[in-house]
Amino acid sequence: MARKSIATLKEALNALGPMLPGSISTQWNVCGKPACRCKDPERPQRHGPYYQLSFSVGGRSSTMFFKREELPTVRECVRRYRRFKELSTQLVAAYVEEARRMGVAALVTERG
Repeated sequence: MARKSIATLKEALNALGPMLPGSISTQWNVCGKPACRCKDPERPQRHGPYYQLSFSVGGRSSTMFFKREELPTVRECVRRYRRFKELSTQLVAAYVEEARRMGVAALVTERG
């Protein structure tokens, strides 16, 4: 059972496509211009929205801004990354199961 599961999981991982880690947030900012609408004492109107992706890769945190029209693509890439993590965990569990059932040497003979 584990062999078929491993092959299926590898196919699913290979089919994912582009992915991005992290979470999406919407930012509204206040600028430094004293007479700007964002500083109106009665009805301030902040600048934005600005869309930001916050993430960590290799233990380093980072962010990147993206355009409103890119929002659906970024959401899809983040969804793919979450799916990648799920599938990767399942694949490792399948390898562990295979090693317990067939011995560690069975893992070495697998190349695909």
